[in-house]
Amino acid sequence: MIFKTLKPQIEAIISKNDESVNKRLKNICELLETNIDHYNWVGFYFRNGEKEELILGPYVGASTDHTIIPFGKGICGQVAVSNKNFVVPDVSAQDNYIACSITVKAEIVIPIFVNGENIGQIDIDSNTPNPFTQEDEQFLEFVCTKVASIL
Repeated sequence: MIFKTLKPQIEAIISKNDESVNKRLKNICELLETNIDHYNWVGFYFRNGEKEELILGPYVGASTDHTIIPFGKGICGQVAVSNKNFVVPDVSAQDNYIACSITVKAEIVIPIFVNGENIGQIDIDSNTPNPFTQEDEQFLEFVCTKVASIL
């Protein structure tokens, strides 16, 4: 499975202390988008200081107008409030979905915790309907744990 081969590559990116955090996050986005066929947009959102909103961090994929997302709005905003993973097999079935592109069919968002606090998340859009498995979710939890270690 591709996830097994990507884990050491994630760890290698994280361990590059001579690179900025944003550069390492961008490299993770590129690694995932390039190597996992059903990952069509990969990015990070982070809490904007004390504000109840998320701000877009490093990402790869189509540009987005959604650079700031209020807590509770869209899938990312809901994860900021719930502190739980959110797997959306069909975005058209979600009332609170923020459409980034008409090609997006599914989304997965996994929170990043630092000292028990939800400080951000990884957000992945897919142009494939219902592509995300439990293995995706577990792998992305691994990625978020590694990312948390450098934040």
